[in-house]
Amino acid sequence: MKPEIEAKFLNVNHENVRKKLTRLGAVCEQPMRLMKRVTIDRPDMTKKGAWVRVRDEGHRITIAYKQLDGLTIDGTQEIEIEVSNFDAAIQLLAAAGLPHGSFQETKREAWQLGEAEIVLDEWPWLKPFIEIEASSEAAVRKVAQQLGFEWADAKFGDVMTAYQAQYSHLTVNDCISCLASVKFGDPLPDLLQKSE
Repeated sequence: MKPEIEAKFLNVNHENVRKKLTRLGAVCEQPMRLMKRVTIDRPDMTKKGAWVRVRDEGHRITIAYKQLDGLTIDGTQEIEIEVSNFDAAIQLLAAAGLPHGSFQETKREAWQLGEAEIVLDEWPWLKPFIEIEASSEAAVRKVAQQLGFEWADAKFGDVMTAYQAQYSHLTVNDCISCLASVKFGDPLPDLLQKSE
């Protein structure tokens, strides 16, 4: 496995980020598009902070094994491969005893600035955020600074980091992948509604 070296910056204005990226000479490699994914997280995987994801990115389809070892810039480990068919990949995993538990929609736009990839992300029920990924922490920090973000505001980990920041009642045991459907236009689920 290799570590993902990335940082998130939450509650951002994507149009402002696009303008800054353009001024810096970044290239938009994938415009904003709808993506779909399923996640698989059996109890034995959950114990070690791991899950499997099948994702249709619009221009490619991937299967990834991800393991969250800590909420640090390099705390997520990943093995990822490309496949040719989203539905067939899901069927293969289900036949092997790994049925998915959650179907999720997201929107993503990808930019390249030097060695760094900057993605503008949208998830249901979340304010927009970005991720900066590169081969080193120094490279991630440099791009964050160029875009005007304070390093103290950086968040690390999977998307639950963003949900927990926006919905402060969520605990470390809550997970968005526990929801069968995470789709744009769906009503706010009970998980994200603060009980009185």
